[in-house]
Amino acid sequence: MKKLLTFTIVMIVAFSLFAGMASAHVTVQPMETAQGQYEVFTVRVPSESEEFPTTKIEVKFPQEVNITRFEPKAGWKYEVQKDESDKITSVTWTAEGEGLLPTDFGQFNMQGKVADDATEIVWKAYQTYKDGSVVEWIGAPDAQYPASVTVVNPGDGSGHDHGHGEGSTDATNNDHGAKEQVSEETTTSSSSNAPLYLSIAALIVGLLSLGLSFKKRS
Repeated sequence: MKKLLTFTIVMIVAFSLFAGMASAHVTVQPMETAQGQYEVFTVRVPSESEEFPTTKIEVKFPQEVNITRFEPKAGWKYEVQKDESDKITSVTWTAEGEGLLPTDFGQFNMQGKVADDATEIVWKAYQTYKDGSVVEWIGAPDAQYPASVTVVNPGDGSGHDHGHGEGSTDATNNDHGAKEQVSEETTTSSSSNAPLYLSIAALIVGLLSLGLSFKKRS
């Protein structure tokens, strides 16, 4: 009985650790948009390290989106990189102070237009901590460090012009989007980590079976 109890405690601890790791992903909101649409995208950055704050975050932009504007964020400066055609290909936010502490998360807003023929936007992000370590959020959806993906639905031709969509940010849409971000991120994290959870479930079943076999022998 003591052996079975020990196995159960180990399983609970392991599951809690895996679940915590799976939920803290760098994501880009919204998770869905439409072709040809002008959109405000929000990069959400959790600080996962238990010792060091996040001091820099870089996000690369694929051809499926043309990002042109960035919202200033207190305590952070940003720098953009461009290609030969003067298109912005990435942005790097760098903390001017301490950065994001282990219990913090940050949101960085940017604005741009989705390509007319896009089907998805894969956001590759690089998170740097104060000790110089870098977490590369560039993997497949089932990877340990997945890239955030925005699904692009067919456009209806109307777009969200807002004066070509790049003069100002729609405050109402931003407030509404902020309220939905938590639920959207939870849904996406759950689906992208399905293989991980299945593996954990298999581990639990195996350990329970092993514990029961020990019990029968004793």
